[in-house]
Amino acid sequence: MDLGRLPEACYLGESSRQYLRDTESLEIKRISQVSMKELEYAQNAVGEFGEDNRTGIEGTLHRISAIRNREGKVVGLTCRVGRAIRGHIDMVQDLLQYGKSILFVGRPGVGKTTVMREIARVLSEELQKRVVIVDTSNEIGGGGDVPHPAIGGARRLHVLEPLMQHRVVIEAVENHMPEVIIVDEIGTEADVNACRSIAERGVMLVGTAHGERLKNIVENPTLCDLIGGVETVILGDQEARTRKCRKTILERKAPPTFPFCVEMRKRHYWVTHRTDRSVDLLLQGKKPLVEVRRRDKQFKVVIERWKMED
Repeated sequence: MDLGRLPEACYLGESSRQYLRDTESLEIKRISQVSMKELEYAQNAVGEFGEDNRTGIEGTLHRISAIRNREGKVVGLTCRVGRAIRGHIDMVQDLLQYGKSILFVGRPGVGKTTVMREIARVLSEELQKRVVIVDTSNEIGGGGDVPHPAIGGARRLHVLEPLMQHRVVIEAVENHMPEVIIVDEIGTEADVNACRSIAERGVMLVGTAHGERLKNIVENPTLCDLIGGVETVILGDQEARTRKCRKTILERKAPPTFPFCVEMRKRHYWVTHRTDRSVDLLLQGKKPLVEVRRRDKQFKVVIERWKMED
């Protein structure tokens, strides 16, 4: 909903946008445009926005985000519909059995948060793990003080300000004895350092980061420590001849915080990496071997093991 424009709904698929009011004539179109009064009504209905300009509706998984003008007035609203989808993680459910940390990457809107929500339920209910969610925008557990049933028996920690997420992550480990911590949208250097610290304590992490592929994380100076970090190494003459490479090369400098990385390329097409192996090959300029996990036309999971990445 944008001031002075027609309200519209955006969907996945070919007919991705649809106006929600009549547009047959210019006069009707003018009357149908979103007014300041309607924006104020919607804003009063959902309550106050946080510092990140987000809020939710209590008891639901929906997220409302505000667009403000220079004076701070709300001139637009983005209303994202949140849903709990059981069985959504069957493409990676086998990975949960290992107890190793998993990083999900993918463009916005591909379903990363929905996956976090279902993983929380499966780990807490089916695998009987002590799970704590660091829910910065209340998008995983929903609005309100009582978390949505979609997260199962997982506990949820609120974050007062987005920049405090790393502190709450450390607090979760020190105060609440989790076996698993779930963090959505790892994006700052402080978040990365907190995740690395937690991994060193033996706690399983499940997190998300923006970036379409593992390669984007490798090339991101803020996030690359999640996959072990990258350093420049100068080889001796003999070593360079033995390796048949240049004397100056890039190498991974530490074990990855997340041993598994899942690229969510589409909702039903995911690519799984053994992070250490894939990062080493990417730094050598080679294509890593990956597992392609997808759903066929009958929505059955098909796993193609150790294919050369496209």
